Amino acid sequence: MKKKILRINQMEAILDTALQKMDDLEQRIADYKEYQAKIRELEAYYTSRQWKDDFAMDEEGKFPEDLKRGVLSEDGIYNMLERNREILKKLDGFDS
Repeated sequence: MKKKILRINQMEAILDTALQKMDDLEQRIADYKEYQAKIRELEAYYTSRQWKDDFAMDEEGKFPEDLKRGVLSEDGIYNMLERNREILKKLDGFDS
């Protein structure tokens, strides 16, 4: 009888943890999908004249040396956008 109770307790713990992880994941996916508007904003900047002007100013050394400028790297935003597309493809596969 003790073994059965132990097994039920163990399985109950797995069930509780699985449900919590699913709830957490669903919330994170929802948050990520909501954030797509901000990612589109960044993509619009990256493809704009403004980005080209900012990039040129950076190349000319017109920004402070301590300015974080990952958005001005030629590959940084592009690589993030590609990764985002891949993640969205994976998430769409989960919806079906």
